[in-house]
Amino acid sequence: MERTLLNTIRSLDTSDGAGVRLKRALGYNPMVRLDPFLMLDAFSSENPDDYIAGFPPHPHRGFETVTYLVEGHMRHRDHLGNEGDLTQGGVQWMTAGRGIIHEEMPQQKDGLLRGFQLWINLPAAEKMTAAGYRDVADTEMPRLDLASGGQIKAIAGEVTVAGELLTAPMKGGSTDPLYLDVKLRPGEALTVPVTQGYNSFVYVFEGLITVAGETVQQDHLATLTDGDHLTVEAGREGARLLLLAGRPLGEPIAQYGPFVMNTQEEINQALSDYRNGTLTAEPSQL
Repeated sequence: MERTLLNTIRSLDTSDGAGVRLKRALGYNPMVRLDPFLMLDAFSSENPDDYIAGFPPHPHRGFETVTYLVEGHMRHRDHLGNEGDLTQGGVQWMTAGRGIIHEEMPQQKDGLLRGFQLWINLPAAEKMTAAGYRDVADTEMPRLDLASGGQIKAIAGEVTVAGELLTAPMKGGSTDPLYLDVKLRPGEALTVPVTQGYNSFVYVFEGLITVAGETVQQDHLATLTDGDHLTVEAGREGARLLLLAGRPLGEPIAQYGPFVMNTQEEINQALSDYRNGTLTAEPSQL
């Protein structure tokens, strides 16, 4: 069964961190989520005033962040002294778990900085696990060159397209996310299998596409109906898009900024832990 468009959402201009200008497609209010995905931010600018202030130290608890840097250079540092470089085409997968205090700062003073940050919820049973990281270089992520000139890059998950199996370094887990960066030539069409029962969406960041005869413009996100495959076709200027799918958790969500839990009581505890300096402490240290 083919997936079609359910809703189309125009990303909204906003800012975060110390004034980084970005477009938020998911998560700008509690009604604009797609279980298990909590937020999707897109940033793209050649003006350093839009990004140079970065994201100074800030806390997280209860979910995962996936930062995909299409162009540019950023550095991550946390409260434990862990550091990681994120360079062009690379991904950092961070599990906040019980708690992390980290910063993400641009390592360039000019030029294009472009990328995405995705927030993926964790199930209740995993929200208080220890924090962890996985840095994935661009060269570690598999690609498939399409017959008509396009390309698929697998950031997370596993998928078979045109008889070729793509297995990303990050796969499985409770939400089993599929995360693809897809480039299409003008008029090129592509069919991708998507696990039935998983929630999915596309985000177009170059050009436009059609899905089942309906158009999705640049800087728009489209949620999809259920089905076992999706067919997208690029417009006259080609297109580039993210395709994501994941197993829904079906759990209640309580959120206060960078804390995502299941109940208001757990949010209150997170705020208390942060104020008391115990957000990142192991249970044995409390």
